[in-house]
Amino acid sequence: MPLVSIAMYVTSEPLAAATAELWSFLRHYLTQAGLTDLPETPDRSVPYDEAWLRPDLLLSQTCGYPFARNLRGRVRLVATPVYGHPGCDGPAMCSFIIVGKDSSLSSLEDLRGTTAAVNSPDSNSGSNLFRAAVAPLARDGRFFGRIIETGSHGSSIAAVAEGRADSAAIDCVTYANIRRFDPALVEGVRIIAETPKGPGLPLITSGDASDDRVLRLRDALSAAIKEPSLAAMRATLGLVDFSVLSEADYEPLLSLAGDALPQLRA
Repeated sequence: MPLVSIAMYVTSEPLAAATAELWSFLRHYLTQAGLTDLPETPDRSVPYDEAWLRPDLLLSQTCGYPFARNLRGRVRLVATPVYGHPGCDGPAMCSFIIVGKDSSLSSLEDLRGTTAAVNSPDSNSGSNLFRAAVAPLARDGRFFGRIIETGSHGSSIAAVAEGRADSAAIDCVTYANIRRFDPALVEGVRIIAETPKGPGLPLITSGDASDDRVLRLRDALSAAIKEPSLAAMRATLGLVDFSVLSEADYEPLLSLAGDALPQLRA
C-alpha cells in the first residue's frame, strides 16, 4: 500500500480532521481514476521528513528549503498549496518575526546581539527566511548573539513568550492556524516584521512516479478546490487553490540570504 503522509499543518485537531477529509476526497477521486489499494487515512506514525524519500510515497508535503537543498531530482513536485492567510501571496509566503509582547525590541536592527529561536536549521520559514531578513544587517556574517533550536514553531513561540529567546520567525500559515485554533499560545508575542517571501510548502510524490500519476494527483487536487461540499474543509485549512511550480522556482531559496550570512549562527 502506498504511503500518504500530509503532516506539516496538522497540529490542532480541526486541521488534522480537515486534512483527513481532504485525503478522503482525493482517495475517492484517485480510485475512480484507476489507482488502487490506497490507504483510508494519512499515515501519522511516520515522521514527516522520513516520508519524503520513501520509495512507496504517493503523497506528502515538504518544506521548500529542504526540497531545494536535498530533494530536487529525488522526488517529483505535484503542486504547491495556495493559502489565503495574511502573509501569503499566491503560492508564495513569508514568515512573521515575533518578539515578546512586552519586549522593547521593535525593529530588525534591535535584534542584533540578541537570542533567536529557530525550529530547525533546515526550515525555510523558521531559519532560511529569517536569515534572509537579517542578512542585510549582518557584520562579517554575524548578527545574533545566540541561537537556540526548539524543534517546532510552537516551541519557538513559547521560547519567545517565556523569555528564553528574544525573537523567532514563524511561518505565516502556522501563525494564522495558531491564532484561530490555539490563540492563547500567541498572546505573549507580537509581530515586528515580515521576512522576504518564497514559494510555499510543496506536495511531492516519489521520484520514480510516472507522468500519469503526477497528472492524476494534480487533477484530484484541482477537483478538491472546485468541490462545493469541501468548502468548510478549505476554510479550515485556509486553502484557496493549488499552483504547479517548477524545481527552478524553488532554487532561489538556496541563495535568498546572499553571501552575507551563509548560516544562521551566533
